[in-house]
Amino acid sequence: MVSKYAVFDRARLRLKPLAERVNDLDAAHWLALDEIAEPYADPQLPAVAERIVRARERGAARILMMGAHLLRAGVNRQIIDLIERGFLDHIAMNGAGVIHDYELARIGATTESVARYIATGEFGLWRETAELNAWVREAAAAGLGLGENAGRHIEESDYRFKELSVLAAAWRCSVPVTVHVGIGYDILHEHPNCDGAAYGAASYRDFLIFARSVERLEGGVLLSFGSAIMAPEVYLKALAMARNVAHQEGRVLRDFATAVFDLVPIQGDVHRELPKSDPGYYFRPHKTMLVRTVADGGASFYFCGDHRATFPALRRAILDCA
Repeated sequence: MVSKYAVFDRARLRLKPLAERVNDLDAAHWLALDEIAEPYADPQLPAVAERIVRARERGAARILMMGAHLLRAGVNRQIIDLIERGFLDHIAMNGAGVIHDYELARIGATTESVARYIATGEFGLWRETAELNAWVREAAAAGLGLGENAGRHIEESDYRFKELSVLAAAWRCSVPVTVHVGIGYDILHEHPNCDGAAYGAASYRDFLIFARSVERLEGGVLLSFGSAIMAPEVYLKALAMARNVAHQEGRVLRDFATAVFDLVPIQGDVHRELPKSDPGYYFRPHKTMLVRTVADGGASFYFCGDHRATFPALRRAILDCA
């Protein structure tokens, strides 16, 4: 059967080189390893840091879930340092995260102006970035994860700024980076060489890799930085799968900590669910990560602040505790 609806013919698109794009962020924006852009302090940070250190000692999961804004905050070197020291053993990001990581590694700049380029129909349609679509097809054909194959290619490249790539560092350290893609969310899906089936295969493999890491969460820590939808939703489903198997095997998966770092102020007790009449009820990191999934024995923490300040502060707290 053939669809009765017409589809957009991508062959009509005109792509431009990245060299012609004006970027909002260049490599100078990324913090040096021990540079402090803004001070940040919270009395709960040492408790989270200690849990991460203890999790590393016992081999429990230390998972960082992130929105792409964490990378745009300029803290790649701080993330990489925690990967290399073994304090993070799984990174989960959305599709935008892999795009920013790739562009930064390749040209030392990223982030185009939506307002500028959507008016001319150029937004997202840059030739070089579409190389990621070829890597996704390759990952699907070879049975690799999307993040795994992207990290491998960046690490093996001669890109001038690849030392800023979180994906490449994770590949070197055999730490999985899983990329959780929503079709139509990312600029890569505009391109003529985008293969939706390949994205489904590679990103679903990443989801299963992530669920496997969640199985090790007992005694561990899950961090979420700036992801209002992807992180809580992907985590929720993976945790259900991991607990289903644990229950069958006579194990429990409840003694772990979640820590959410975001810009959204949460009114009232962060450990209690808001009523449905309150718009804050629909902020998923609160009800999912801070309340529901740790209600039977876990612990949760909330930190409100700019990622450019909070992530370096967390790193310093971890190193102080180690």
